[in-house]
Amino acid sequence: MSYKNSPYFHVGRATELTGKDYILYRFLEMVPGILSWGSLFGTVALSYFFPVAAAIFIIIFDLYWLLKTIYLSFYLSRNWRRITHNLHADWDKMLSEVKHDHIYHMVILPFYSEGQETIENSVKSLLATKTDHKKIIVVLAAEGKRGKSAEHLAALIKSMYADKFGHFITTIHPEGLPGEMAGKGANISWAIERARVEVLDVERIPYEDVMVSAFDIDTVVYPHYFQCVTWYFLTEEDPYHASYQPVPFYNNNIWNAPALSRVVAGSGTFWQMTQQERPERNVTFSSHSVPFKTLYEIGYWQRNMVSEDSRIFWNAYFAYEGNYRTVSISYPVSMDANLAPTFFETLKNIYKQQRRWAWGAENVPYILFGFIKDKAIPLRKKIKTTLIQLEGYWSLATNPIFIFLLGWLPLAIGGKVFNSTVLSYNLPFITRNLMILAMLGLVVSAFVFLSFLPPAIRADGKPRTRILMFFQWLLVPVTIIIFGAIPGLDAQTRLLLGRYMGFWVTPKFNKHENPQKQVSNT
Repeated sequence: MSYKNSPYFHVGRATELTGKDYILYRFLEMVPGILSWGSLFGTVALSYFFPVAAAIFIIIFDLYWLLKTIYLSFYLSRNWRRITHNLHADWDKMLSEVKHDHIYHMVILPFYSEGQETIENSVKSLLATKTDHKKIIVVLAAEGKRGKSAEHLAALIKSMYADKFGHFITTIHPEGLPGEMAGKGANISWAIERARVEVLDVERIPYEDVMVSAFDIDTVVYPHYFQCVTWYFLTEEDPYHASYQPVPFYNNNIWNAPALSRVVAGSGTFWQMTQQERPERNVTFSSHSVPFKTLYEIGYWQRNMVSEDSRIFWNAYFAYEGNYRTVSISYPVSMDANLAPTFFETLKNIYKQQRRWAWGAENVPYILFGFIKDKAIPLRKKIKTTLIQLEGYWSLATNPIFIFLLGWLPLAIGGKVFNSTVLSYNLPFITRNLMILAMLGLVVSAFVFLSFLPPAIRADGKPRTRILMFFQWLLVPVTIIIFGAIPGLDAQTRLLLGRYMGFWVTPKFNKHENPQKQVSNT
């Protein structure tokens, strides 16, 4: 029996299993937290009992971080060049060389409590794309939990825009279906099945001719997005064993967001850009595109978990026995940076969003459990994938703390004997100089960030300085700890203790002006 047909294929958490399977899965849920907390407490213990060894470890780690910064800056710069090229590519000419008129694009737009303006901005961006709008199938997916207000808003949007697309349907996801967790995954899985029945089957559109783009409701696509996805899909050697991942730019409202929010948003974009250049690490995230044929074969997105956007990759990975990958299309989509009515509400929302993303660690037990149960995937691939995934979540939760907080530990708790050594005297200078060199990587980040900013215009029409946008990157030492390591540890600790998280919807807040209009790519 293939793993796709096993009772483990869509498992969401240990409590869905029994017996030895429950015990094993529950232990695997604890692994990310054990590794992260073990590393932090181990460093403290090392600093107390073996301060010389701890100091050497800290110096080696700082050197490792410097090399990693250079490594990531290289990938960031390379992806920046790819994105710039793709934004200005002649996609009409490129597509003229391949048969593409048969391709349809199904766009799923799930919403919960977002307002009309947010939804309209997303729909309007679809109309601004340089593709045949009659080949676009829009699925506006409302949550039934929101009651009549969501139904009325969906109906209103449909009445305004339905005639401009090939097909436009609205769906209402029922509340409380068995085996579901309230969240995006359950909603879009319900919506896509309704679209299959009501559109694809009725119109006899072949499943293999449909590309599905599952977007967050604030997603604003750039004009050539569908052409770009179509070209990558049609030129991919094994197109149905791949997802197609754009780069998220959180710049819809970037000029209204506070500096901390901008830095966190930009850091998220940069991380996705570096992932695009490392295919062995790249999995689907947030807004992404997948062939309908693939989704149908694996049962759509999981309905019983938070991280459905990345889990869909791992579902496909196991369904096709490891023969699945994410194609980096190096083309952006725009979304909102975190913004709330007050500064402190914004900070709270940033933290909750980062914790929800860090909850992607729930994929670790799924992957490891699958590797134990599924004998079809080669052992070498299992080991490599395991190390990559564990290192990624461990780094998120521990590395910023190692860099900025633990360098002083041997001096503080190492005792008088250590503090009288030459090493103790030189440790602060060595770590400081290595970190100064590593911080030069922020210069690359600052210039890349500035290059993708929308027009710098305030609501009152006055030009907005970009100097602040450059120097705001000095906040990174603060943001990667408070909005990186801490929510990462928070999520892993909850998973360690079995305190499972539910899906948290990031509130949308529009302040004074309409979201950005793309101009740099027209």
